[in-house]
Amino acid sequence: MRPHQKLEAWAKGIELVIAIYKNSEHFPKDERYGLTSQIRRAAVSIPANIAEGAGRHSRKEFAHFLSNSQGSASELETELIIANRLGYLDETSFRALIHELDRIGRLITGLVRHLGTHPLAT
Repeated sequence: MRPHQKLEAWAKGIELVIAIYKNSEHFPKDERYGLTSQIRRAAVSIPANIAEGAGRHSRKEFAHFLSNSQGSASELETELIIANRLGYLDETSFRALIHELDRIGRLITGLVRHLGTHPLAT
């Protein structure tokens, strides 16, 4: 098992990606290369950055990729709000996705604290 696969933030990120793909299947066809693509890309970026950071050899590099993951989470939150307001996501699905996204954000913050490095440190 690779180091990132032991991280709860990574595992929950993968679960979120699956949920995002399932929920975005029903978005309008004309959004395939627009909002649907953006939402999916941002969701995939969260666990991908965690994995990439965990594979690096320094705490500073890991913290940098965790910061990227947090940025992708913020982007995804905005895109989910837009999808909800456009009527592409019902309120129940929207709230569930946001809840999971918040949980992942807290897990990532915990990883950053564990590293002893602020995510914005240079």
